[in-house]
Amino acid sequence: MTALAHEAPEIEATVPESPVRHVPDVPDLDEVLWQAWKAMELPEGFRAEIIEGAIEVSPTGRANHGRIHNRLRRALDAFLAESEYAAYQDFNVVHDRKVWIPDIIVAPEDDEPHLDEDGLGFNASAVALVVEVVSPGHRDRQRDRARKRREYARAGIPVYVLVDSHDEGGTVTVLTGPNPKKGDWVGEHRVPYGTGVTVPDGPLKGFAVTEDITGPVRPKD
Repeated sequence: MTALAHEAPEIEATVPESPVRHVPDVPDLDEVLWQAWKAMELPEGFRAEIIEGAIEVSPTGRANHGRIHNRLRRALDAFLAESEYAAYQDFNVVHDRKVWIPDIIVAPEDDEPHLDEDGLGFNASAVALVVEVVSPGHRDRQRDRARKRREYARAGIPVYVLVDSHDEGGTVTVLTGPNPKKGDWVGEHRVPYGTGVTVPDGPLKGFAVTEDITGPVRPKD
């Protein structure tokens, strides 16, 4: 007897389509921090900045910080009197949904064309120079010496002046030639208090930070 092979009938299987789920747009961290920063209400005497992916809240400076700050601001105002630039204190600098509040900035006196889209501060691209007067405390020092040093370079701000009463007996550092990709500077000129240091480029070219501004060498911390 010969067995006959029977082919199994073809069965067409159908798989029901899964419903398409809408995934809402999720804002990135910079946008979240930016919106949170704009909504903050701080007590008097404090300020908030977005630095390297975090909102940092810090108090305003102490007496020695204020003295140096005020001397430097007055000297900058006098130097810039006949120029199109002005010195501003505690003014927001905005760059790619980050915001910093340097102690002093130098930017165009006609500020309106150079503000960010929300009118909250200067676009970093308009800022010719930033100054930080270092406050005491480990975190405060690291903020100005390291984190803000990187951030200002990344933003391409041409000159960063760091006045540091807590470095040995006091130092002034002028950083120039920002490298945004590396987050650092090509030029660095650091001198002790009592030795003048001059800004080499830009609208502040020739401006000197001297002992009249910093005061004499200080006792070491």
